[in-house]
Amino acid sequence: MKNILNLILLLFFSLNASAQSVSAKKEESIVKTSGRSGQDSIDTFYKELFKALKIGYLHRKSVDWKSVEPETYKRLAAYNTFKTSLTEISNLFDKINAKHCLVYRGDDKYSATRKVIAKDRYSAQWKKKYDTRPPFEVKVLQGKYGYILVPGMVFFDNSAKNISRVAQPLYDQIAQIKSNDNIEGWIVDLRFNTGGNAAPMLLALYDLLGDHDIWGELNVDKRSVSKYKLDKGNYIQKSKVISSVTPNGRLLDQAKVAVITGLFTGSSGEITALAFKGRANTRFIGEDTAGYTTGNVSWPLPFNTTMALTTGYDSDRNGIYYDYLVPDVAVSKQDNFDDLSLDGKIIESINFIKGG
Repeated sequence: MKNILNLILLLFFSLNASAQSVSAKKEESIVKTSGRSGQDSIDTFYKELFKALKIGYLHRKSVDWKSVEPETYKRLAAYNTFKTSLTEISNLFDKINAKHCLVYRGDDKYSATRKVIAKDRYSAQWKKKYDTRPPFEVKVLQGKYGYILVPGMVFFDNSAKNISRVAQPLYDQIAQIKSNDNIEGWIVDLRFNTGGNAAPMLLALYDLLGDHDIWGELNVDKRSVSKYKLDKGNYIQKSKVISSVTPNGRLLDQAKVAVITGLFTGSSGEITALAFKGRANTRFIGEDTAGYTTGNVSWPLPFNTTMALTTGYDSDRNGIYYDYLVPDVAVSKQDNFDDLSLDGKIIESINFIKGG
């Protein structure tokens, strides 16, 4: 059974990042010690890759597999080693328009041709902060506004226990500040959320989202096939508890929340934003999101490789699909992470909370 919980990051822009996994050198050793020749290993891997795509890929029925598959194998004949053959994945994903699929092998990632966002579209402040790989952060601004920075979270252990282990301390940080009765509203900052696993993000934000349906999955015809909800600290899909946090204190699902999005908010970052669509007392501020509003599952492949396989469209709690999310209040650049009081998106968020 393939794990359907892992909404894996797609690095869709030309900036450095890495996933935690075994090293490529170790994996190359696995291939060599498997007793297979280079071409044999290539054939084994791509056979399983095509099998996965034909079974689960969202747009599998619109792909001319009778043409794509032999063309790919013809090109693969030119490769001498398994490692070098993996570069052919990009060509394959481009052909089938699998822009959100990705193959992980150690610290290497193989995807369709990546979306590049021009440097003049994002601020130097954003890049400076991004390069520090900012962690999850909760603090109080001006003594009365709760600020939550939710970055991307990439990991491959999708057991309920591990998701809870990740989510609970994040939730607890919010709950601790929640106890401050002076908090007038909340700011959820998704500018650095380039993707990962949505489950711990949504569980961490449980108090703000409350006991509701929060997002859904649509099929290729954009019809609802599944809903995800939160209930008493549990994250649930089709009556199955994916994971949970232990709640503490009152819910905040009626509190004012400003959700900040940016050009690089993508994949599970967009799912986290979608979870707030349809929520009362909520305003979206910032920039259009990256447009990776499809859901991926984690699919194991030979030689310790893993594919993020696109299997559905993402929707909000009401079943509405968005190619990308457009903010209610557009604020381009104007980032200031050295002094958030001067950050244009934070200023607009506080104006909303104050009633502006």
